[in-house]
Amino acid sequence: MPVNVGLAQLSDHFLLATVFFYALAVLAYAGDFAFGRRSAPRTAGTEQAAPVAEQALAQAPPLPKVAVGAGVAARSAATVPQAAPPATLSGGAGQPGSAAAQGAGGDGAGSAEAAPSRWRAGGAPAGPWIRAALALTVMGLATQILGIVTRGMAEHRVPWGNMYEFVMAITCAAVIAFLGLSFRFRVYAVGFFLMAPIVLALGLCATVLYTAAGPLVPALHSYWIWIHVTAMTVAIGAYIVAATFTVLYLIADRHARKQAIGTEAGFGAVLARLPSADALDRLSYRTVIFAFPIWTFAVIAGAIWADQAWGRYWGWDPKETWAFITWVVYAGYLHARATAGWRGRKAAYIQLVGFASLVFNLVGVNLWITGLHSYAGIN
Repeated sequence: MPVNVGLAQLSDHFLLATVFFYALAVLAYAGDFAFGRRSAPRTAGTEQAAPVAEQALAQAPPLPKVAVGAGVAARSAATVPQAAPPATLSGGAGQPGSAAAQGAGGDGAGSAEAAPSRWRAGGAPAGPWIRAALALTVMGLATQILGIVTRGMAEHRVPWGNMYEFVMAITCAAVIAFLGLSFRFRVYAVGFFLMAPIVLALGLCATVLYTAAGPLVPALHSYWIWIHVTAMTVAIGAYIVAATFTVLYLIADRHARKQAIGTEAGFGAVLARLPSADALDRLSYRTVIFAFPIWTFAVIAGAIWADQAWGRYWGWDPKETWAFITWVVYAGYLHARATAGWRGRKAAYIQLVGFASLVFNLVGVNLWITGLHSYAGIN
């Protein structure tokens, strides 16, 4: 069937609208760093406030048995050390919802403040800049989804048959993953560091990577494109979010190490608005745990599709090889954390190696290496 030119042009307009909304969202996230409500400054060692308080409570001598009455029980209870509530997943030091803020009084809330719900895990409620940024991000996501759908309707096929369409799809998956984590854990401030590269990627889509709407190449005419490429898209979107968390974790951890030894550390005002280093590390780990099985399924589905298309499950084509290398590195990352006890910076570097392999598979193999998967389709 011929391409519907009107819908194809509408899809292009939706892409430009997406870049516009996302760019405004980046400015709003930056505005929150510049003009948003400040949290109490981080201090070295506040990450361990809850465990230390719990240990002190456990080591406290037992109270003597006394008779009830005359206020004796009340006076005895007053001597019990009060442990800080356990830290939530994303609560940074000095932020509402963190162990330090509640156990040590924080910014005045004190221990009388009720334990925060899961929706307050990342810190203070969203201010006006964050609310504006989230609204713009949601509007950009809506136009991006409309752009992908109208592109598919114009071509009468699944809308990820070339690199332009695939980058559109994986950036959409990354934004969906970020919004889900933001509303779940209040990691709003991470939006600036994720959305800025996405704006850059979509800008390249509209210029360098742009491919006019057209039919699929013959090798892609299979129902497996829905299964294999969709799974790849979801996994890569999650990997992008996990890599963002990891980079921020490395920066936050380096800042905390410098503070611990009394060295002047930069980016303190920015890091104070982010989740703690430990929370960033755990969020990254959980995101990879979500993405890795999907990536595994996508590799297996690709092998089955290869058998139907080329008569063999595996031929060490460059795309296949780098997909397998990426799988091995991420598997090594998960194995190191689960069995070898690698935490922190060592594991973070392994994950970033896996992400670098993923990016090379997406960009380098498509643009610079010729193989059976050369479907970039760049005009």
